[in-house]
Amino acid sequence: MNHFSLLDLAPIPEGGTAADALGNTIDLARLAEDSGYHRYWLAEHHNMPGIASAATAVVIGAVASATKTIRVGAGGVMLPNHAPLVIAEQFGTLATLHPGRIDLGLGRAPGTDGATAQALRRHMDANDNFPQDVMELLDYFGDAPDGARIRAIPGEGTHVPVWLLGSSLFGAQLAAHLGLPYAFASHFAPAMLEDAIATYRSTFRPSQWLSKPYFMLAAGVCAAATDEEARYLRSSQMLAFARLRTGRPGKLPHPVEDLSAEIAAPVLAQVEQALSCSATGGPEMVRRELVALVERYKPEELMVTGMIHDHAVRLRSFSIAAEALSDIAQASRAA
Repeated sequence: MNHFSLLDLAPIPEGGTAADALGNTIDLARLAEDSGYHRYWLAEHHNMPGIASAATAVVIGAVASATKTIRVGAGGVMLPNHAPLVIAEQFGTLATLHPGRIDLGLGRAPGTDGATAQALRRHMDANDNFPQDVMELLDYFGDAPDGARIRAIPGEGTHVPVWLLGSSLFGAQLAAHLGLPYAFASHFAPAMLEDAIATYRSTFRPSQWLSKPYFMLAAGVCAAATDEEARYLRSSQMLAFARLRTGRPGKLPHPVEDLSAEIAAPVLAQVEQALSCSATGGPEMVRRELVALVERYKPEELMVTGMIHDHAVRLRSFSIAAEALSDIAQASRAA
């Protein structure tokens, strides 16, 4: 493992507002930079009462302006919602304002429900233009030839690093074919993780962007002083995920003592499986579980995420995780 990074969904807690969530994001990004995290990514979601990062490029700009060295990017932008030229201009502008610090992760899902996708003016048809859109976007970031009819300004010549994101074999196959770095959404959809890693690594083709495979594993983390406290704090995220799965999305709830009293057993089993790629507990337990993930999947980079209702406690969770991840990364580089 070369680096460790952080994915923030800008959660809006019960009793809080979007302004609170965005302020918390800035606060967390500064802590991440001070704690040694390599990247700080935000994700595009729409019509979600509990997520404040819908205007992802805008939030990335705010985070980049509030920090100095950490890489900042999208994990990811849902490309089917946008014209590639618009994304090239947005992220080209970010890269021009913050040279050498901006990443662009691309997802293929809409990041919302069908009605909201239509409200976004998404082109709704049976054709999958994602591979062509990715190539178009890569071209905009490159060195435009003289006489090019369409150019991203700002954007051309910025060579913003583009990642492909996914939770199935499609993204792994496309990332390998194009020779791009690949991040798997194992923090909420781990079912095809091992097959995707194998596909990506075995079929990877070197490119002008990348000479060898670079795989990022995403995992949940909830760290606290004790294992019991961490399990209690994590109940907020599990309850929020269960409500989303059952069509009742809302703000990030307060933690609860007994999840079984809040979530039907079949749904709880689904949530536990979906969020199983994770590390939860006190410092030693979290360290052991993070080590086990790195040893099993051997990622070039590990990106952690986690939603805790109390902002100060969430900061402490990522601080505890950073201590363990720093040691793991140092040992990996020395091996």
